Amino acid sequence: MKVLVGMSGGIDSSVAAYLLKQQGHEVTGVTMTIWNKRAHLTRPLGSTSCFAPDKSEDIKAIKRICKMIGIEHHVLELSDQFEDVVLANFKNEYMDGRTPNPCVWCNAKIKFGAMVDYARESGLVFDKFATGHYARITEKNGRYAITRAVDPKKDQSYFLYRLSQSQLATTLFPLGSMNKEETRAIDVAQGFHEVYQEESQDFYDGDYTDLLEVENKRGNIVTQSGEVLGTHDGIWHYTIGQRKGLGIAAERPLYVLQLDAQKNEVVVGFVEETLQSTVTANDVVWSGKASLEGEVGVQAKIRSTGYPTEARAHMNSDGTITAVFSDSVKAATVGQSLVLYEGDRILAGGIIKEAF
Repeated sequence: MKVLVGMSGGIDSSVAAYLLKQQGHEVTGVTMTIWNKRAHLTRPLGSTSCFAPDKSEDIKAIKRICKMIGIEHHVLELSDQFEDVVLANFKNEYMDGRTPNPCVWCNAKIKFGAMVDYARESGLVFDKFATGHYARITEKNGRYAITRAVDPKKDQSYFLYRLSQSQLATTLFPLGSMNKEETRAIDVAQGFHEVYQEESQDFYDGDYTDLLEVENKRGNIVTQSGEVLGTHDGIWHYTIGQRKGLGIAAERPLYVLQLDAQKNEVVVGFVEETLQSTVTANDVVWSGKASLEGEVGVQAKIRSTGYPTEARAHMNSDGTITAVFSDSVKAATVGQSLVLYEGDRILAGGIIKEAF
């Protein structure tokens, strides 16, 4: 089978390519460059993020690894697509008082979408596309579902929930049934990286406001009752649940509860005001199921960290999904994702629109 492997230069994608080659597949490596539109920004010292300038040394390292594995490697320039899809969404969400997850959009629209399409248009021939993500794909009753990795500490299923059925049908995750220690051992044995190689941890290592390209806009920091406690320089400098850096003296720690774009206000309150039990999401992608019939028991996540929490979920008449948690959750963030699991399989997920 001919397999195209998305390679970042890190341990995981390198080992994924190696394993597929060892299994007898005809493997080709591919790397996308996405920075050209932001050449005026500098790369933070020691940056390991996926979105960073001057990837020339990274590309050299990837080509060296591909040569060691014995596979071809190609570079695809996707800056325009990344700018139009991921960064445009990133800016629009922040300016509207929401906090997006760019990795979720990049996976569905760029890495597993535009890059794969562009690779085919460029003449690359392959049957499947693979990455080094820690996740699995399972099939049940004619539907594919993103499924949690065997290693719960490395599971990346949350970031992949927006992959479509057609994308899942042609995708491989070679590391989904492995733990990180096994992957690192293979990497060291093959000499791909140094023993203590650091790994990419985030979308962007600099200040997120660099990517918004907006001027500061003074506004008020208020309580839910409207009492003015201080001022801010732009709602995009804050995230829901944030405690540090508010610059307000209070009898107890204050947390960001809401970012009101229309009023240009940051709404804050005490920790008990951050607790919610009901979360609704729109722009839903269905994975393990095509819909929900009535109310069903699920495990749900409202952020990438942590483990799924018990909830009852249902589909609303407008196509949104709602999860009612057995125990309160803290600071469900508008713009992040609500992802519903049945055991290890993802049933559906969407963008959080409201929580209370």
